[in-house]
Amino acid sequence: MSTTIDVPAETTSKNNIDNGIRKVPGAPPRPEGGWKKGLAIIDFVLRLGAIASALGAAATMATSDETLPFFTQFFQFEASYDSFSTFQYFVIAMAFVGGYLVLSLPFSIVTIIRLHAAGPRLFLIILDTVFLTIATSSAAAATAIVYLAHNGNQDSNWLAICNQFGDFCQAISGAVVASFVAVVLFVLLIVMCAVALRN
Repeated sequence: MSTTIDVPAETTSKNNIDNGIRKVPGAPPRPEGGWKKGLAIIDFVLRLGAIASALGAAATMATSDETLPFFTQFFQFEASYDSFSTFQYFVIAMAFVGGYLVLSLPFSIVTIIRLHAAGPRLFLIILDTVFLTIATSSAAAATAIVYLAHNGNQDSNWLAICNQFGDFCQAISGAVVASFVAVVLFVLLIVMCAVALRN
């Protein structure tokens, strides 16, 4: 009568080895893609800031209106954004930019959940570039008119109106500043998406 003793062979399970790196049982899991998750969260926060800037710029410009408090009710001087086609374009463009940013939030959330998904990041970087162009063009065009409103142009007999319409000029200047904040945030978003895609 013989006794057989089975000695378990040393095996390496898939759970202990991942990508050539041996995992020690009982050790805490190693964080994977931590910096990518950080970039994705920052992307989401920057998009919220860009939404506030773009929609704030559109709302401020659209509500800019001032009537001088003299003359009769039949003969008054009024300054409003819809008196300038450039400002009308600015309001429409920044509203479109803000709307796009709101619609882009779900894709930004996907990049937080799925760190290695390249599709949503590629989609965002393409559309971010398109809407960056729209935001920049509208902000630059409005800046030119705001400059003329403040300083005028003697060669073309364009009179400065900000001495009379102070509140109006303050509102349109604030709208332009907010639009450039959105432009800067767009640039940061594009750079961060490019870094995440490259790595």
